[in-house]
Amino acid sequence: MDRNKHLNRMILAASMMTVIILTALPSCHRRTEEPQEEKNDTIYPLGFCTDSFDLMEGKVAGGEVFTGLMTRLGMTQADAMQLVEAADSVFEPRKMRAGNAWQAYYSVDSLDAQVLEYLVYNRDRINLTVLKCTKPYGAWRVTKPVVHTRKFSDVSITSSLWNDMTAAGASPMLLVHLEDIYAWTVDFFGLQKGDRFRVVYTEASCEGEVIDIDTIHIAMFNRDDKEMPAIRFDQGDGGNLYWNKKGESMRKAFLKAPLRFSRISSGFSYHRKHPVSGVVKAHTGVDYAAPTGTPVMSIGDGTVISKGWSGGGGNTVKIRHNSVYTTAYLHLSRYAAGLAVGSRVRQGDVIGYVGSTGVSTGPHLDFRVWRSGQPINPLKMESPSEEPIKPENLAALDSVYRFWHNELDSLSRLNPVSVPQDSVSVQ
Repeated sequence: MDRNKHLNRMILAASMMTVIILTALPSCHRRTEEPQEEKNDTIYPLGFCTDSFDLMEGKVAGGEVFTGLMTRLGMTQADAMQLVEAADSVFEPRKMRAGNAWQAYYSVDSLDAQVLEYLVYNRDRINLTVLKCTKPYGAWRVTKPVVHTRKFSDVSITSSLWNDMTAAGASPMLLVHLEDIYAWTVDFFGLQKGDRFRVVYTEASCEGEVIDIDTIHIAMFNRDDKEMPAIRFDQGDGGNLYWNKKGESMRKAFLKAPLRFSRISSGFSYHRKHPVSGVVKAHTGVDYAAPTGTPVMSIGDGTVISKGWSGGGGNTVKIRHNSVYTTAYLHLSRYAAGLAVGSRVRQGDVIGYVGSTGVSTGPHLDFRVWRSGQPINPLKMESPSEEPIKPENLAALDSVYRFWHNELDSLSRLNPVSVPQDSVSVQ
């Protein structure tokens, strides 16, 4: 009888131990009669599950410092300082810029109070810094994935390159890069109806938003029967990257215009009625209408030979480029800091800002050019190219040109409508 009681106690103890062991095991090792969904490991893009928190978004205010932002979002100043120390190797508060976006993620504690858990600071559209705002404090960097896509654009001018290109669906950034390439050969302020740009390029985008144009492989500008290609070819010397099919550099001694993104308000004419006095007199320059404060660039290397008030021309800067060419920039609102008579300037240097000083009906730049002391039409000014491609690279350039020219012709046949099309995805 005693032996039976002892056996029963052993069975009961074993049963209880089994229950304890099964209860203690992780859920994935428990046996259950109901099938369980298999869960895969999840890698969260920001390093935490954003869906678990309430979100608040905003931008860094002008003059706002990091500790000020963090106290505004709910941290104490002491805790914010500890976070700065913990994030020292990853995040520099002094480099935080006004206008940059942030996202704050909150949890709710037992008293229904919001607790700041994470702050995501957007350094730019691709690079982020995540700050863990509860102990243990920390920070890490996140880079969003960027997609690189080969694209083709074929646009004929009907109103303006900007309007036609954006209406066709191309990013305005493409125009910026085209102007950089053709700044010495095409007057973007004087494009005519029927002018045409065809381009094969690679575009970088992040989360469906265009970030930049990685590379323009070939661009072709057509006016009437004239074809003006720009071919990308890197000689590996850190110099020029774009050439015409003869191997001449697209860069020249003088820019085509002293401004960017404005429009010509009046062309070159020796018989122009003055807009203020009404007197018909020679106007040997080009007027570029632009908002007050628009930067004015020197079209070439040179020396400032005069700077000051010139009567009807208002604030004026005059630059001698060499023994042949001199340029002048009139009606400036102000001069570039540090500019003085005798200053050496480089092509593209800002020498002043658009204004309406002197005899003027509104903000614009009156740009003038003299060749050997005689006024000439700036729009018809020709200038020599920089050093041509190395002779040993001419054959390679020709091969590159033929390849991309065939690509342009092929894409033009496939896409007769002037709408940018994806041609190759290179992710």
